Amino acid sequence: MNGKKREKNTKPRIVQMTTPQGQEQRTIAHTRGDNLAVLINEKIDALLESTSRSFYPTLKYLPKKIRGQIGLLYLLARVADTIADSKHGETEFLLKNLKQYNDVAQGKSKSLPDFTELADIQANKNEAELLRNVEDVVDGLQVYSSKDQELMLECLDVIVGGQILDLERFGTANEGGNISALETDEQMDDYAYRVAGSVGVFWSKMSLEHLFSLPQEKEKEFFEKGIRFGKSLQMINILRDIPEDLRFGRCYIPKQALERHKLTPEDLLDDENIDAFRPLYDEYLELTNQHLDAAIEYISMLPDSQLRLKASCMLPVLIGQRTVTLLRTGNVLNSEERIKVTRDEIKSYAKKLLRALIIPGGVNRLLKKNKGN
Repeated sequence: MNGKKREKNTKPRIVQMTTPQGQEQRTIAHTRGDNLAVLINEKIDALLESTSRSFYPTLKYLPKKIRGQIGLLYLLARVADTIADSKHGETEFLLKNLKQYNDVAQGKSKSLPDFTELADIQANKNEAELLRNVEDVVDGLQVYSSKDQELMLECLDVIVGGQILDLERFGTANEGGNISALETDEQMDDYAYRVAGSVGVFWSKMSLEHLFSLPQEKEKEFFEKGIRFGKSLQMINILRDIPEDLRFGRCYIPKQALERHKLTPEDLLDDENIDAFRPLYDEYLELTNQHLDAAIEYISMLPDSQLRLKASCMLPVLIGQRTVTLLRTGNVLNSEERIKVTRDEIKSYAKKLLRALIIPGGVNRLLKKNKGN
């Protein structure tokens, strides 16, 4: 794509297959026998695992028919996110790189930017490695059907649009600068849709494309609940990461909402203001819980036969419910007290959800019991 020499044996081996209807399909030949089949090749798998602490456990539950597409979209979006969040001094430089990257992914250009400079300044070595291998990630699209590529790129375009807006509003993520805030709840909701709600739509379309069908009158409801599913997870990110975002000059808590409570973005830098902030914060936690309830309704719309799909949806909901509970009692403004679900808790949820899936009514009971615990 940019003339860079490829590493040996990183090209996916594609097997041509023909359906009974005569339509050609392309699948990836597996090259190892673990429980998570290769998505594209071992190199791409390694990039995915190293850059997705919370997503990778979910991915392994997904049915094979959509696992690769969803995993690759994650990596494509993670590239864009890494570009946008780079601690670089020039906003225009990041915007240019982000737009050029998306143009190549969308097939509008064949010339990738040189990401060497951005890779060299990454504090996270895994994200640096991802930027050094962007060409391989983009090339992974060619493994999938034109329809799957269309759905992946449709979603990526919306996500990149949200990141472009982010850069235009806030500038680069540099420590010690002035704090800029979103103005309204509508802007917060739009941001949550662009970077996460859109993934709910993509996930839903991929499921309907490859796994099952719904009556046409139900599809709209399915997509709407999928959007809220995605928004719930992004709201958790926003509400959990306030101190870190403020440190880099970004406040996703809208200015108008803060003003209603006689607060400014700068007030959130002082963790002693948690009591004044708590009523507003609880409002947003309640909104997040409502989105999570919609996610539970989304899961209930999945056919009982789709056990893997149900499991892959349940795990982030269980983790999300637990995170909201922790956020209700912790001091989220205290940068030394980062609130998150532990790895042991995630493993525990994985065991619980597998049991719940094989017991009649187990899914609803587990999700209901977990809310507020």
